[in-house]
Amino acid sequence: MKKMLCTTLQPIRFKYLIVLIFVGVGISNSLQAQIVYKLYGAKENIVKIAGKSNIHDWTMTAENLACDANFGPVSGAAGVPKKLISLNFSVKSKNLKSESESMNNRTYKVIKADAYPDIDFKLREATISALQKNKFSVDATGTLTIAGVSKIITLHVNGEVNADHTILCTGQQKIKLTDYGIQPPSYMLGAMKVGNELTILFTLNFKK
Repeated sequence: MKKMLCTTLQPIRFKYLIVLIFVGVGISNSLQAQIVYKLYGAKENIVKIAGKSNIHDWTMTAENLACDANFGPVSGAAGVPKKLISLNFSVKSKNLKSESESMNNRTYKVIKADAYPDIDFKLREATISALQKNKFSVDATGTLTIAGVSKIITLHVNGEVNADHTILCTGQQKIKLTDYGIQPPSYMLGAMKVGNELTILFTLNFKK
């Protein structure tokens, strides 16, 4: 009886072993297909916030950016990534800088920088379209959080795979302050009024 039981268990154990091998191979292939890129060349990575007021236009630049992107393998024919699996971007609210210290301090107050020290974007889904050899576009839908308020937006990004396999991404996105619970501020007893619409302009360089 004991011998029969052992004989019966051996094929079952072998079957489970085969299943585990295939599962392991699948996980390994999946991990290999996911290629993490991070920002490189600090001076080449630029994120600017541009706005208007009734007196003059203004710009703030984000410093000390943190961003990583998880691309799928690059297609041999088109020379572009097949997919964008994840994208995480963040910057400290007080790392937004202009040429005016007083403007910086006003901005930090308006966006509640002490209470909400981070501005970030997290990808939900993305679609990549090949444009021409080594060039592509991305529609990246994700959650942008400013002043503690999160909104789903879709970024339209232009991408290029360079000869050294780095990836350059550029684009711009318009947002409204009121979408994030921020009332456009006014200063000098109402003489200066900040516009509701902002434009985010970005140039990001990624390397494996």
